[in-house]
Amino acid sequence: MNKLYGGLLITSSFMLFMLMILRYGVMKYPVDGGYLTIPVTINGTNPLEWINSVIPPAVQNPDSDSQVISTDILISSLFSGSSFTKEEQQALQTWNRLKHLLDHAQGLPNAAGAIKEAASAWNNLVSSIEEQRQGHANDSSRTNEKQCPHFLNKMDSTEVGNSSYKLQVPCGLTQGSSITVIGVPNGLLGDFRIDLTGELLPGEPDPPIILHYNIRLHGDKITEDPVIVQNSWTVAHDWGGEERCPSLNPEKVTKVDELEQCSKIVGKNISQHYVASMRSHTSRRFSEAEEQSENNKYFPFKQGYPFVATLRVGSEGIQMTVDGKHITSFAFRETLEPWLVSEIKISGDLKLISVLASGLPTSEDSEHIIDLESLKASSISAQTSLDLFIGVFSTANNFKRRMAVRRTWMQYNAIRSNTTAVRFFVGLHKSQIVNEELWKEAQTYRDIQLMPFVDYYSLITWKSLAICIFGMEVVSAKFVMKTDDDAFVRVDEVLGSLKKINVAHGLLYGLINSDSEPHRNSDSKWYISPQEWSEATYPPWAHGPGYVISHDIARTVYKKYREGHLKMFKLEDVAMGIWIADMKKEGLEVRYENEGRVYNEGCKDEYVVAHYQGPREMLCLWQKLQEGKGAKCCGARR
Repeated sequence: MNKLYGGLLITSSFMLFMLMILRYGVMKYPVDGGYLTIPVTINGTNPLEWINSVIPPAVQNPDSDSQVISTDILISSLFSGSSFTKEEQQALQTWNRLKHLLDHAQGLPNAAGAIKEAASAWNNLVSSIEEQRQGHANDSSRTNEKQCPHFLNKMDSTEVGNSSYKLQVPCGLTQGSSITVIGVPNGLLGDFRIDLTGELLPGEPDPPIILHYNIRLHGDKITEDPVIVQNSWTVAHDWGGEERCPSLNPEKVTKVDELEQCSKIVGKNISQHYVASMRSHTSRRFSEAEEQSENNKYFPFKQGYPFVATLRVGSEGIQMTVDGKHITSFAFRETLEPWLVSEIKISGDLKLISVLASGLPTSEDSEHIIDLESLKASSISAQTSLDLFIGVFSTANNFKRRMAVRRTWMQYNAIRSNTTAVRFFVGLHKSQIVNEELWKEAQTYRDIQLMPFVDYYSLITWKSLAICIFGMEVVSAKFVMKTDDDAFVRVDEVLGSLKKINVAHGLLYGLINSDSEPHRNSDSKWYISPQEWSEATYPPWAHGPGYVISHDIARTVYKKYREGHLKMFKLEDVAMGIWIADMKKEGLEVRYENEGRVYNEGCKDEYVVAHYQGPREMLCLWQKLQEGKGAKCCGARR
């Protein structure tokens, strides 16, 4: 089952057509010739800015005596009272109840840093809100201009004497975003690099590098053959472990989003059969030089020859295709996630013909939504008694996913009639633009709960805690459910199942895993060290796309948090299982109710919860239900 982007990584006929034109054009006309230039501006500035040196200038650390602000003061600013209206405070109903998160940071990577970063982001957001209230901001430009564009492009990006450029990405990347580079390796070596970098933090010499994609056409100290080296970099951890393609240990090559970290064709001899296959599938015109080199080792980049390369963001990592062929995959590393990307840098011996960033996260203009009122959540309070409260994990720039949920399963009668409520739990972003868009969205739809930390994947357990708090303290719900913004939930089936089970206490309902072991491979996204969990197996837990706990479990979770006795664990669904197991040891009678129709990796007909569903699949699933066709899956993610 290809649950993610295998199918999307097959290059479209448009891309191949472009490649053919470019190869013909480059050979017929000099690459140095002019092309059409399409300027792109964001807030009046050009996002593609040329820089003249591959090596960034050294930056001295600021004087600590004058620059450093007390951590306590910084964090306390997160929870200081602000002059928000009652309506604005609807987005902050769990905010102050999470003020002791730093006391529960042990075992969660970058937890303290995420709160300090959130304090800075929050102060900037509050200042922006105040400015707009007082009329100091240029409202006409701020409201009419799209701060998070859907795509950015630049043609004719090469200039004589320039070997490096950067493209600003104001609202980060999200699953499905892609960056397509068309260029020609040139110069003495033909080596070039593509870096996806994050925000530069005060006091740090360079920004973090989420992906360093280094093409070395003449090899390096390890090999004389062409090689692609992938890596990441942060100030705290320096360079990570290199991932090379071709790999030094091909037998150990793993998969990311079900695609190989390094394609088996890279570094292999090109057989006559392979060349014939390439001709038949792409109609590509091979030059005489390529015909003669058909028994040489294959490498996707060649000096003097144009290429079309696309980096695409998946669920687990980033994939690279070149001229229609999957070449490499790179798994996201801890605290280095696609939403953090703020800039694309390309440098080295490369004639750049064009760059296109598409599928970027962008919010919808509420002024042009016809059915806006039907998408807004009803107000709820501590006096509101609910059969079910559903908390949805989402990240700040996942605008379209949230809109898809609002337009589909959030339209169930149980939700519209206020017997069930749904809220999105969203951490802050490092980008002020994204936070401003998120705030406007929260005020428009009234269904977002902001979290007082920057939204790293390793901290999602804090969201589980926040969902329990909301379900117990903000409202009074009989059951509390956790799901994701790429999961389709058949709310009526969940409520029907809970009614049939007829258990009001000690219930964990979902796809139960009773015999799983911690991942001890340090390269795994879900790696757990013996220090984090010393036992050979986990207690029973329910998979994260959709599980339900009873009222008493949620209340005990919050009680243990207040008392400082809640063990934090970075895998949120396993963490809930650990918490429930501890309650069981203390005398709680627990009922583990397995629901096989919760699909953790895709969709199957008659689903109760279908995971990894994009906005289009969401709308398709809902349409089938509305047309009476039943719970039938859509698309390829089955």
